[in-house]
Amino acid sequence: MRLAGALLVTLAAGAAGAGYWLLAGVVLAALAAVGASRLPALGDDPASRIVGGLSRLAQIVVLAQAFGAYVFPLQPGYAAAALAVFVAAADFAGLRLPDLLVKWVLGVLFAAAAVLVAICLVVAPVSQPSGIGTPNAAAIVVAALFLLPFLIPEPGERSTGRALVLSLVAVIVTAVTLLQLGPVRLGLSGTAFRDLLSAADAGQLQALLTVIAVLATLPAAFTTFVGARQRFAPSGGAPVAAGAVLAAAAGAFVPVSAVLLVARLGAVAEVLLRVRVRRYRGVHD
Repeated sequence: MRLAGALLVTLAAGAAGAGYWLLAGVVLAALAAVGASRLPALGDDPASRIVGGLSRLAQIVVLAQAFGAYVFPLQPGYAAAALAVFVAAADFAGLRLPDLLVKWVLGVLFAAAAVLVAICLVVAPVSQPSGIGTPNAAAIVVAALFLLPFLIPEPGERSTGRALVLSLVAVIVTAVTLLQLGPVRLGLSGTAFRDLLSAADAGQLQALLTVIAVLATLPAAFTTFVGARQRFAPSGGAPVAAGAVLAAAAGAFVPVSAVLLVARLGAVAEVLLRVRVRRYRGVHD
């Protein structure tokens, strides 16, 4: 679910710098995510808790800002802050999403992605004035890092399989979005998928996109908050409250580009810490 919500805003940020080479960045992020899925989980040391907590907090803010941009476009900042407060309050109240509901939401999101791809392939795109351009290694890496935090699955028995599936979806959605909108229009769009439906002559689906945006962001933000609190702040209390306040303030006042920067740095730091755990275990086995 995190990936679906993140795609609503990260593709535009990546296209603004990498152009058509955004697709190469997504492929690079996919390869990195598959490799990271084979690493052990973060440890319980203070550095791991801080990095893991801040990384997921930034991801929650990105999801909240995507929610605000698509669902409440007139007041996106306040909507993002309200979502951050809501997920914290729901966790404090002991609310949990049933596994069956999560599976249904995932099924709806996969179906929505399939419909989007079909629409983009059926409708001929508008001709683009610019070519692919010369590859820029730095821009490709930056574009990869935009999506990496949302591609890496939580450690588990099937994490590699999940990483492969998520990566395939990300690559296909990125490809058809670039095909239909082109990198310039995509990079300038704050709500790229609304523009995508308009470009594909499917404006009648805008209301459905709003529903999909809710399903892609709200459950993902909630489950990410609960998971982060359970793993990195199990005692609750002041750290959780401070995290909720920080997420709400960032959602309302911090640009999504800055939040994505924090998420990128957190993802890289987390991967490095997990590599360190693997090496430590290898030395002591």
